[in-house]
Amino acid sequence: MNAEKRLPTLGEVIFVLVSFIVIMFFSVVQLGIPIQLALLATWFMIILVGLKIGYSYKELQDGILKGIYDGLEAVLILISVGALIGTWISGGIVPSIIYYGLSIIDPSIFLMAAFIICAITSLATGTSFGSAGTAGIAMMGIGASFGFPVALVAGAVISGCYVGDKLSPLSDTTVMTASLSKVNVIRHIKSMLYVSAPAFVIAALLFLGMGLFFNSGNGDLSQAEATMSALNDYFNISWYMVVPAVVVIILLALKMPSIPVILFGALLGSVWGFLFQNMSILKSINILYSGNDIESGVDFIDNLLNRGGIEFMLSVIVLILFALGVGGLMEKTGILRAICNSMLSWADNAGKTTLSTILSGFFGNFFGGAAYVSVITASKITEENYDRLNIDRRVLSRSTEAGGTLTTPMVPWSDGGVFMATTLGVSTLTYLPFLWFNFLAIIITLIYGFTNKFIWYTKPEKHSDDEPKEIANS
Repeated sequence: MNAEKRLPTLGEVIFVLVSFIVIMFFSVVQLGIPIQLALLATWFMIILVGLKIGYSYKELQDGILKGIYDGLEAVLILISVGALIGTWISGGIVPSIIYYGLSIIDPSIFLMAAFIICAITSLATGTSFGSAGTAGIAMMGIGASFGFPVALVAGAVISGCYVGDKLSPLSDTTVMTASLSKVNVIRHIKSMLYVSAPAFVIAALLFLGMGLFFNSGNGDLSQAEATMSALNDYFNISWYMVVPAVVVIILLALKMPSIPVILFGALLGSVWGFLFQNMSILKSINILYSGNDIESGVDFIDNLLNRGGIEFMLSVIVLILFALGVGGLMEKTGILRAICNSMLSWADNAGKTTLSTILSGFFGNFFGGAAYVSVITASKITEENYDRLNIDRRVLSRSTEAGGTLTTPMVPWSDGGVFMATTLGVSTLTYLPFLWFNFLAIIITLIYGFTNKFIWYTKPEKHSDDEPKEIANS
């Protein structure tokens, strides 16, 4: 009854890509339509193409559901982090971190400190979302008090958060990428250090230089002092306020499951609000859903701290579900495979193969809306080229992280892009130029590919071994 299924033609692929971009940017930029509705409109456009190439509506709907199912863990983390943000603000955890940060961090080194602190947090916890929702919000408050542009602070925060998301053995994307690439996770992390170590050092120096530049012309700390005074007036500020943060970091470092640990941390925030912030039990619990609502008298503090709660994340969750549906449709109809297949014959050396993997990861984020989609498209669609060229799969896993994980916060409708923009209060396109670690890691990965540095090869006859014999190439 159904027509024979086929891969979309080049013309059909171009039609889908151009239509997607036109719908997204015209709807959002020109008409001001919510991005969620724009993504929903793209469903129907892709469905029409799917029907044309032989798929039934039921099959296409199954593709949507599979795409959503594959990304549901990210949705659950969003719900958990939303609850945690609300109670950690109302319970005094985040305000205390901001207060003490203003007391001990010199403005001239603040941007570098924010980058390093968020990197350490994400390395210890393995979650960029959790790190941004806790240490990241605190750094945004400190940076605003010092008078730094919020986009620049957000760039330092997100850059730091993705150090751990890319390198931590506790990170789901790190483990998932190693698994998809069929590489031992420790060997995967070691291969990424060749890229991440220089990128980290250069990014830290750039943030230090920018901090010195801003501080040299702005030594007024009156805003920081006003912030500390407002926080001290409204919250009970003390060292034991940070105990929930320490507990959560330790539990995550012990490889406890992230979702229940984050929810436990959110519950601790409610307990802290009741015990130390003079809140009723009912109000401290309701904040888990409704988020924080204060009137401190300092506008930017109210704007920063009036957030969180599961309700705070609902529009983000809807957006991500629609984006995951787009990814499922792209995967089901073969559009993503058709895009990446076109690069396979072109990628005939290490440099082009590295570039093809990075582009495949970016396409996964751009059209699939999630890091999970991007690491799948980057690794599974380009893996055969690495085998054909006898390039060790550690190079595949490293390139997958560069193109998949690191480009996630660069796409306004991806899970990472939406979460960072919503949580930190800065639009994706505003903070994008300051994602220095992300850009540096991608550039260094490409340089290694095209210069053949730190590219490992396997002998053909040893390709199936667990530990292939390497040909020294760098």
